[in-house]
Amino acid sequence: MAIIKAPPKQPKSVTIQARVEESVKTQLDQYAKFIDSTPSYVITEALKVLFKRDDEFKAWLGQHVNGQNSQQN
Repeated sequence: MAIIKAPPKQPKSVTIQARVEESVKTQLDQYAKFIDSTPSYVITEALKVLFKRDDEFKAWLGQHVNGQNSQQN
């Protein structure tokens, strides 16, 4: 048994491209600097919070399996 545990595996990352207002980009960079992290980390964590707290989205998501509406016409 190892005395020191291996670090947790990082989840697979993908690259996305998005256009935002210049002021949003500025604040994103400032927030990342504030928490001593990267803009990518801030975006990822902010989206996780959004998805976790939006009950209406969670209900909608429950009706859509693999991008398909579960109530087919």
